[in-house]
Amino acid sequence: MRIYLARLLGEHKKKISDVVRDTGVNRGTLTRMYYEKVERIELEVLDILCEYFGCKITDLLEPQKPGTKNDTETELG
Repeated sequence: MRIYLARLLGEHKKKISDVVRDTGVNRGTLTRMYYEKVERIELEVLDILCEYFGCKITDLLEPQKPGTKNDTETELG
């Protein structure tokens, strides 16, 4: 699964700390999403983030085939 939180933050000129303050979403969750290291995301968090950024779920997440490494893992590994 690709997570585009970093892109959305850049487009909206926001920092993780802004989102934490404005939404109440846990900083650790957002940091793991930013680095695409999260293993699961609560549906409520996805709803909050989509409303906050004014986007659809497909702007935040993109499914990938199972076993496919995302670009971040490929660059780091």
